[in-house]
Amino acid sequence: MLESCRNAFQSLRQQRHLMAVVCVTASLGLSACSNLIYRPEVVQGNFVSREQVQALRAGMPRQAVRDILGTPLVSDVFHADRWDYAFSIRRQGSEPQQRRISVFFKNDTLDRIEGDPLPTEAEFAASLDRRRSPTVMPELKATEADLAKFPAKPAFAVGAVSEAAPALPVAYPPLESAR
Repeated sequence: MLESCRNAFQSLRQQRHLMAVVCVTASLGLSACSNLIYRPEVVQGNFVSREQVQALRAGMPRQAVRDILGTPLVSDVFHADRWDYAFSIRRQGSEPQQRRISVFFKNDTLDRIEGDPLPTEAEFAASLDRRRSPTVMPELKATEADLAKFPAKPAFAVGAVSEAAPALPVAYPPLESAR
């Protein structure tokens, strides 16, 4: 009886050991494939560019600020004189970007702006573009000698009708059958 209990215990230990090896192997295999998993692009908030902030002037009414920057991400009831704009983007293969800007009002007019340094629209677009930069671009100039190699296009008279074009029908058939 004692021998059968020992054999059962040893068999159970071997099964646990085998299960641990299988789990470790599976987790290593899955972690190796983690780079192949698609992670969607996550964009949150309002992108505010340097050009937009430069268009703001002290004393502007709230509606003019909203027209330039868009609706704020956060407008708090307890801080009615403050609008917060936040933007974050996470893309696979590039660093996450975060920007924050706060707009303060006094007597319903723009008082001041505080926040992170903002990129221009061109800089932001360039940071999103993952395409390979083009190699040397060919020069797009043609000399008179280059242009002379091509045949000249025939000039058409303003009122002339081409002989190859068929005459248009005078009457068209009805679109629906008569009942």
